[in-house]
Amino acid sequence: MRFIGSVIEKLQRHPKRVVFPEGMEPRVIQAARQYCSLRLGVPILLGNRTRIKDCANRLNVPLDGVRILDPKDSDDLRLFGNILYDIRKSKGLTRVEASKLILNPAYFGAMMAATSRADCIVSGASEEAESLLRALFQVVNVVPHRKTASSCMILELENASIGDDGILFMADCGVIPEPTDVQLANIAVSTAELAHNLLGKCPRVAMLAYSTLSNSANPMISKVKKATEMARGIAAEMGLDADFEGEMQLDAAIVPSIAETKAPQSIVAGRANVLIFPDLNSGNIASKLAQHLGRSNAYGQIILGLNRAAADVSRGSSSHDILGVSAITGLLSNQLTSLYPEALKLSTSDYS
Repeated sequence: MRFIGSVIEKLQRHPKRVVFPEGMEPRVIQAARQYCSLRLGVPILLGNRTRIKDCANRLNVPLDGVRILDPKDSDDLRLFGNILYDIRKSKGLTRVEASKLILNPAYFGAMMAATSRADCIVSGASEEAESLLRALFQVVNVVPHRKTASSCMILELENASIGDDGILFMADCGVIPEPTDVQLANIAVSTAELAHNLLGKCPRVAMLAYSTLSNSANPMISKVKKATEMARGIAAEMGLDADFEGEMQLDAAIVPSIAETKAPQSIVAGRANVLIFPDLNSGNIASKLAQHLGRSNAYGQIILGLNRAAADVSRGSSSHDILGVSAITGLLSNQLTSLYPEALKLSTSDYS
């Protein structure tokens, strides 16, 4: 709780509106109540008003301060359908299809975020990840000067000697199956940027592989090496204070005694607080292992690289997990507003 407690304190100073497409899910309702009680902003539950209230009554959860919105009754329904049609018509979407699709809470919620009706969106508790991600990637753009959207899992470990006082950022664990070297570099920079903003410290980024600073000509190792150099260049252009090292084995990245043997000259080895995996398989498996075998609190997936703050939580998430992810996503919204104010402007006057 030490990490998420600090996140909550920061968000209380700049509260945000978070939309939950799965408004009828009990864990989401509980998380929304906590979000409101902690003065983090306004939670917006999407779904049938009667069913949401009935579920809240069964849970004995008051809904004071929680906004409930049924997409089919919204004044913005036609507007959102028109925007979705305009965005996707070149891909073959018809106006009738857009009108039906926008009734899907994932699409409606994504459009709320895209048009600044909400500051961030959190979903995934009762749906497969692809549902929200498909809507997000169709409606929301990648931030300027960034080519890749990805995801990050944040772990809060019992062992405070690992990472940054027990905090580890792991990516990509949920979006790109086989990233190219360019994509891998952008994933590393986006994750380092999030770590810098949440921790207030210089991120130490380990680009992981099955070897450490080797002379291997293996294509996968070469990709990680190229991505490391690219990430250093991108971070330098951005003015982001971060250290990148790769390729590197996991033990060399987080265990000081092993780092002394395998990479004694590295300023990242043994002290990494950001771990970048070479592919989605390794990232997703490792994050699940760390979460369940390492008895850690896990917050994610935080979606990075988009011009709106979003998260896709696991279907196994508790209400506490959803609350933590929502708070982190709220802070990410503050970061995006500060870094890319022009990217957050979407005129709706042409669609009414």
